[in-house]
Parts: sequence; C-alpha cells; structure tokens
Amino acid sequence: MLSSSFETFVNSLKVTDDDHSKFKVHYDEIAKKLNEIYWKLEDSLDHAKYVGSIGRKTAISGVSDLDMLFILPKTEKKRFDDYQGNGQSALLQEVKRKIKEIPSVKDAIVRGDGQVVVVDYSEEGYSIEVCPGFERTDGAFDYPDSNDGGKWKKTDPNPEIDESIAMSKETNEHFKYLTQLLRSWKNNEGFKFSGLLIDTLVYNFLEENPSHKSTSFNLYLPLMKDLYLYLKNQKGEQKYWYALGSNQHVYNKKGKFIKKAKSVYEKIKDLTETSENVYEVLQEVFGLSFPMEESFAKSTIFETASFSRTEQYIESTYPVDIKFTLRIDCKVEQNGFLVDTLRNVLRKGFKLPQSRNLTFKIEENELKDWLDKSGLSRNYKVYWKVLNRGEEAIRRDMVRGQILRDDGKEQRKEHSDFNGEHLVECYIIYRGVCVARDRIHVPIMT
Repeated sequence: MLSSSFETFVNSLKVTDDDHSKFKVHYDEIAKKLNEIYWKLEDSLDHAKYVGSIGRKTAISGVSDLDMLFILPKTEKKRFDDYQGNGQSALLQEVKRKIKEIPSVKDAIVRGDGQVVVVDYSEEGYSIEVCPGFERTDGAFDYPDSNDGGKWKKTDPNPEIDESIAMSKETNEHFKYLTQLLRSWKNNEGFKFSGLLIDTLVYNFLEENPSHKSTSFNLYLPLMKDLYLYLKNQKGEQKYWYALGSNQHVYNKKGKFIKKAKSVYEKIKDLTETSENVYEVLQEVFGLSFPMEESFAKSTIFETASFSRTEQYIESTYPVDIKFTLRIDCKVEQNGFLVDTLRNVLRKGFKLPQSRNLTFKIEENELKDWLDKSGLSRNYKVYWKVLNRGEEAIRRDMVRGQILRDDGKEQRKEHSDFNGEHLVECYIIYRGVCVARDRIHVPIMT
C-alpha cells in the first residue's frame, strides 16, 4: 500500500545513531574546550546547545552540518565591546584559535565565516558551525557579525526549538515527517531551501489547516496535494516569513521553492493510490529511494530486456545536502555553427534532431562565487552523468548513466545520436558532500 511506502520512506530519512555519534565526538570536544577557556570548567558540556535543524529535530540522515550555540560569560561581551576596531571579528578569531588547539582538529579546516566559526571535518563529510553568543534579558542571544565593521545581531533559537518539538508532539510526529519529506525533495531536485523556512512553512500550513494535524500515512497523498498547493500559492515577491516560535525574519530571496512546488503540484494533483504512475511520480519528486510496491512494478522493456545496467546514483556515493545554486545549459551546434541553447529549445516545446553537437556547461555556480568572495581555494569537484533512455538506447546497450569526473573544463561534450528522452545531470562535491546539483532533459527525435 502507498501508506506503507510513505511510512518506510520517512523512517529511512531519520537521523541515525551513526549520524549523531559522528557529530557528538567533535561537538563534545569543542564544548569542553570553550568551557575550559571561558568558564574555567574542566570536562564540561555546559553552555553548549544544539540549534538549527538538529536542535529542532527536523534534520534528515546524511545532514552535513551541525549548528552549535556556545554561550559566553557576559563579561566577555564588554571586553569585545571595548575592543579597538572590529570586536566581533576579534571574538570570532579568538574562538577560532582556541578550537584549533584541540588535538583532533589539526586535520580539520577551521575558518571564520562572518558570523560563526566553521570547523570542516572534510574527511568525515560534515562540519560544525560554532556561534558564540551572549544571553540577553529576554532569553534571546547576541551573536557577532564581523561584516561592515562589526555589529551584534539577535538570534532566538529556543522558542523555535520548543515550537517545533511541540508541533511534532501535537501531530504524532507528522510535522517532523513533513519537514523531512520537503528536505528530501529539495535535495533530489537540487535547489536551495533553508531548513528554518521549510520548518516554518510546514508549521504555518498545519496551523492554517488544522484537520491535517491528526493525519495518518493513509492520508499522505491528499496531504501532499494540499501541502504543495500551499507552497505554490506563497507570494513570489515576499522577501521573508516569520519563523515559527521566534517570529524572526526568515529570508528566501528568489523564492525558487514556489516555482518548484507548482511543478510538483501539477504532477500529483490528479494522482490516486491506484494510478498506474503514482510511484513513478513520487520517485521523481522524492528520489528513487522512495519505495515502490511490488504490485506496481511494471513488466516493461526496461525490466525484461538484456542490457548493461550501468546507471549510478550520486546518493550512493556522497551525502546530498544542497546549499548552493547550480545551473547548467547546453550549446546546440550543427556543422560548427551555434543553432540554439537547449533550454531555449525546451522552452519553445521542441525536441532536438539527430546529428547535433552538444556542449553541456555550467552557467551558474554559486559555490565558486562564494569561495572566491571568501578568499578560499576552489577545492570542489565536478561530476557529470549522461543517461540515455528509451527503446533505442536499450536495444543498442547504451543506457550509460555512469557518474564521471569532470576533466577540469566544467563542461561535457556529447552528440545527439538516437531517439529518446535522455537526461544530463551535474554535481558539485565540496568537503565530501554533494552541495549543488542540476539536471536538464535532452529529448531527441528523428
């Protein structure tokens, strides 16, 4: 049944004990070190707090960063307020130096990032973002922002955590499940969608549709339709939303999730549990790890034909946690002359003819721009996947689909050889995590 597939899938998204244990060792080391320096406490985990999606308990397995708030004595704030120059930068640099004294951190990359100290455990595929803060009388915290000469900013994670946990309890954990489904969708589709905004929008959806608070997995298909309808109806020009619990501003500059949600809604709005393509569509939305009931597995040429099953999946090689925008396009050339770009061809509703030279290339790489702005080296990797689909690809045993390292030019040359609905994907791997991905469909016909 479809309900079993949803239940199995959300269970697979849970943060595992292995996820927790890999974070906890380093989290404890950092907490103990900072307690020793600033509070004169030996071997103490006091004053450290899990925040972010881990704190709100909405993260999914494979999450690649942990947000840590460390509360400093108020006397330290006066010291940095009196600092000549940018006291906020001085605080971050001091915390950075102290963390680098931890023996196990010697192989990690520790850097200041404007508002936090980031400890990159690249070999282990994750990072810890340490935010030093000072508790305010209202229960919120002042944290340093070293940009533009330095200033203090306010963060208020406690009510966000409390409200998230309370809503999960009120909905028998389905609030958490829905936020995790949206994270899986975001990672599969390959677009930026902040965790706090995901949690806020799901919270608002349930508050505005209280009948869904008592949902069950049996009702998840109509629930998905209502949720994506809610997401697609958000205002594209809206600059921020008010975070659950704290009412802090949560920004999403481009509102890309709205357009993406509209596409999903159009795919699922007419589906029923007995639709022949229900599992196929849900795998398009959430990824191929969404389980398909055996009774719906079709006996098609793909299942029965004899050919090399060479397709590979990025999720099987790297954790996927999309944080940056990536956009690819393709130059279509004939006899050495540019004919059009593939996205223009698709926009016009056309298909590519055979015998065209295709050059897939990266048009936008937000990670590269961010690294250049931060003065960091471009130590990321680019991979490509070219997947041929259709009866001709199967008959000629040319399905392909291997994930291959870029040769350094950040482009991939191909040729439109035979009919089918083909696919090209590009992945950016940074610190052992897939942080950006994009795909483009390549329809070819005679």
